[in-house]
Amino acid sequence: TAVEMRNITPETGAFLALLVRAMRPRRLLEIGTSNGYSTLWLADAAVEGAAQLVSVDADPAAHDRARRPHRRAGFEHLIELRTGDAGHVLRDTPDRTYDFIFLDSDRTRYEGWWPDVERVLAPGGLLVVDNAVSHAEQVAPLAELIQTTSGLSSVLVPIGKGELMVHKAGVE
Repeated sequence: TAVEMRNITPETGAFLALLVRAMRPRRLLEIGTSNGYSTLWLADAAVEGAAQLVSVDADPAAHDRARRPHRRAGFEHLIELRTGDAGHVLRDTPDRTYDFIFLDSDRTRYEGWWPDVERVLAPGGLLVVDNAVSHAEQVAPLAELIQTTSGLSSVLVPIGKGELMVHKAGVE
C-alpha cells in the first residue's frame, strides 16, 4: 500500500522560507515531518542564520523517508529528527526554547498540545499552523485558544492550504 504524503504547497514552502529568512530564528521546531518536504524549505532558509531545526514525527518511517533528501541537500547538520509523540516532546521541552514553530500534524491533538506549544514558543516568536483554511473546522479549537491567550496576535494568511500565523509578544 502507498503511504499518503501530506505536503505543504510550493507557495507555502516559499512563504515559510521567506519568514525564516526575515526572522532569522536560532531554534526552529517542526511538528509533523511527513517526508521532509517542508523541513527542506525551513532548513534551506535556516542555513543562512546557522539555526538549529528539530523536526518531530511519531512515525519512524517518516524520518527514514526524510533522511535521503536532507542528506542530498546537505542539510543533515542543521536538522535533528526526533521520533516520538509530539505531546511528549513538547512536555519535555524547556520554556521559551523555540523562536519559530511550524505545526503540521494531527490537528485533533492541537488543542491538547496548546499549553506546551505556547510555553515553548519564545517571546517574539512565531507559530505557523498549516491547513487553517482547508481544515478550518479541525483547527478552530486551537484558533479559539489562541484568541483567548493574552500576549498573542494572529492572522490567517490565505496561501496554500491556509496558514494561521501567531506572534508572541515580547523579546527574549
